Amino acid sequence: MNHDLTVGKPSTVLWKFCLPLFGSIVFQQLYNIADSWVAGKFIGQNALAAVGNSYEITLIFIAFAFGCNIGCSVLVSQLFGAREYRDMKTAISTAMIASGVTCAVLMLVGILGCSRLLELINTPQEVFADSALYLDIYVWGLPFVFFYNLSTGIFSALGDSKTPFLFLAVSSTANIAVDILFVKAFHMGVAGVAWATFLCQGVSCLLAVLVVLRRLKPIEGKTKAPLFSASLLKRFVMIAIPSTLQQSFISVGNILIQSVINGFGTDVMAGYSASVKLNNLVITSFTTIGNGISNYSAQNLGAEKLDRIREGFRAGLKMVWTICIPLVVLYVTCGRGLMMFFMDDATEAALLSGMTFLRILAPFYFIASAKLVADGILRGTGNMKQFMTATFVDLILRVVMAFVLSGTALGATGIWCAWPIGWTIAAAISIRFYRSEPWKREEAAAAQDLE
Repeated sequence: MNHDLTVGKPSTVLWKFCLPLFGSIVFQQLYNIADSWVAGKFIGQNALAAVGNSYEITLIFIAFAFGCNIGCSVLVSQLFGAREYRDMKTAISTAMIASGVTCAVLMLVGILGCSRLLELINTPQEVFADSALYLDIYVWGLPFVFFYNLSTGIFSALGDSKTPFLFLAVSSTANIAVDILFVKAFHMGVAGVAWATFLCQGVSCLLAVLVVLRRLKPIEGKTKAPLFSASLLKRFVMIAIPSTLQQSFISVGNILIQSVINGFGTDVMAGYSASVKLNNLVITSFTTIGNGISNYSAQNLGAEKLDRIREGFRAGLKMVWTICIPLVVLYVTCGRGLMMFFMDDATEAALLSGMTFLRILAPFYFIASAKLVADGILRGTGNMKQFMTATFVDLILRVVMAFVLSGTALGATGIWCAWPIGWTIAAAISIRFYRSEPWKREEAAAAQDLE
């Protein structure tokens, strides 16, 4: 069901719209968590380290899918809010064509270059073969990743956050079952983990695309919508590229950090592999809520209801902080139990490393989530330069501090301290940009040009 986000009390609208998005990303993360859990429980600590090591490289590919998702979602939201349905349909087909080409290029890069990337991040020999095998299978499933992300972006743009949630709830649950079947019953090792994810994502992708096409069919424009538009492609690219670069540079930064972590041995690698999944579950959830706020802001910008955007920030902030409280308490107090969920035969060093990571980062989730809410509004209103500035500051600080602090007496603990430093300074920048309300200046300038 499509929903207009330009009417109703902003706090109520955002809670109803964003909570299913939050649930969706929880289930989305279950794909990766399930892979790590099955690897750690049924194969061994080295398998867990291999999956975690590969995960940082898969995030580069996901970054491009995420960028296409955001580019399509924000553009479609703006056109939907402005009731420009013909252009909206053209924007969707244009985004799908552009995303398909991007996906094909990335598959070629992945097939030819993944082993080299594993070498560049100092992957230990004992986990290299399993890391390479996991990546080889993952790359062939990239079309599913891309077109599923596009489909969920379209659903969100139309104000429907429940349908993606249902798809993910079913497919992620199925992924756990197939993971266990392939690894425990068929003894496929790390390959079984990768194939399970491949198959389940494939099914959910096909279903999502079919439902999107069905959802769009009754929406009529004044004339038939062309399949491609150069002008809409430009608008799509102007949003997609900064979002892709954001995620890509974050992924590259994480790979650089992973190379530092790898220098501390498999115990620290395994501890980080488990704990970073738990951390990413939180951060990705808040990012997704930020994406929902982008859709909300874009629809209201398209409808020229600018006062609702500031109301949306306040409502979004209350929402993410409400969610933060139980998560922070859980990670700080129950770190060992959460780590043991992934590892039966974990060494004390691996457990301690992961627990320390969670305890250092968790209190700063309040700051990180505030940044992501502000980022959501900046992105939804098309202020990509400001959004990118804050993101790059976070990334650069995190990488530099990881290298610097790891060389001190803190050791691996110094690496974990890099996250809060980057989050805090970047949050201050994002919120400052938001408070300047650049979308109002742009609206006033556009109105003046028409006079």
